[in-house]
Amino acid sequence: MSRCDDYSAIQATLARYSTALDQRDWPLLERVFTPDLVYDAGEWTTHSFEKYLERLRPYLEGCGPTQHLLGNYRIELDGDEARSAVYIRALHVGARELSQTTYEMFGEYRDQLCRTPEGWRSRHRSLRLDFELGSREVLRPAPPDAR
Repeated sequence: MSRCDDYSAIQATLARYSTALDQRDWPLLERVFTPDLVYDAGEWTTHSFEKYLERLRPYLEGCGPTQHLLGNYRIELDGDEARSAVYIRALHVGARELSQTTYEMFGEYRDQLCRTPEGWRSRHRSLRLDFELGSREVLRPAPPDAR
């Protein structure tokens, strides 16, 4: 695989994350991370993909539509390892009684990636949150009767 192919494959892996979240496609999300993922969101950290998904799902499943936009990709390749940094702008619209409420976050994802037999995967992600607009209340877990 050429360096250009690697860059494209890494960008596709990072973009797959946004698609998986916005479509609530959890099997697709497995194609972004390694099973031993460390995810550092600043306020909380998980130490496996399974634990990350357990943490994430209730919040997005309780939310209305979302759109996670990535930009300004910076990728450094080193053989079968890579580091990336990419800006994130994520819009979250509330559900049910919060359907007119939004929460938007702006920041940067930093990933440590490795080449696997299945393609590039992130094994460590950190989120740097730069600023927020709106109410995080839209991310509250869905009530049991709404799931």
